[in-house]
Amino acid sequence: MTTASPRPALFIDRDDTLIVDRHYLADAALVELMPGVAEALRDIQQAGIPIVIITNQSGIGRGLIAPAQYEAVRDRTESLLADMGVPILATYHCPHAPGGDIPCACRKPGTALYAQAATDHGLALAGSAYVGDRWRDIAPALTLGGIGIMVPGPQTAPADVEAAHRAEHAAVHVVATLREAVGLILRHVAGHVAGTDSV
Repeated sequence: MTTASPRPALFIDRDDTLIVDRHYLADAALVELMPGVAEALRDIQQAGIPIVIITNQSGIGRGLIAPAQYEAVRDRTESLLADMGVPILATYHCPHAPGGDIPCACRKPGTALYAQAATDHGLALAGSAYVGDRWRDIAPALTLGGIGIMVPGPQTAPADVEAAHRAEHAAVHVVATLREAVGLILRHVAGHVAGTDSV
């Protein structure tokens, strides 16, 4: 039996990247896709790149969102994207509030959720893309390999954009739209696959 080689993926943030950030969103009826998200991600889906959502959800740890409410929002987000031709491979979340007595490994920029997704689905972290509107969403690229792309949104702190520019790393980019990010991702993954095939 032949084991398939790990494949690159798109790891993408949820709030203010895929859906409008409602601040501790607990009502699935309020889920709203960001403009142009489905159209941009359809190119990723058509290229055969799996899409994994990685999201910090400290509202659970703060007692502001019940686990069932989070799950309903997750399911609604995935359903809206699937209806637009963009199936999501999986969604992983960190439920912990920051500043706890024992820091967790899953709150971004921690990498535990990425490692779990790679194990669960046979993904190649070093060839993957890490996209979001905050520095913490793209910083894992510096640890895991791959490409980190920030798409600043309405609530992106200037310090986050500055951190991305200060990184001065070939794997870190700041772009204006998710469509631009997708172009970079497709070139990166094609290069990664070509490099893998040539070994």
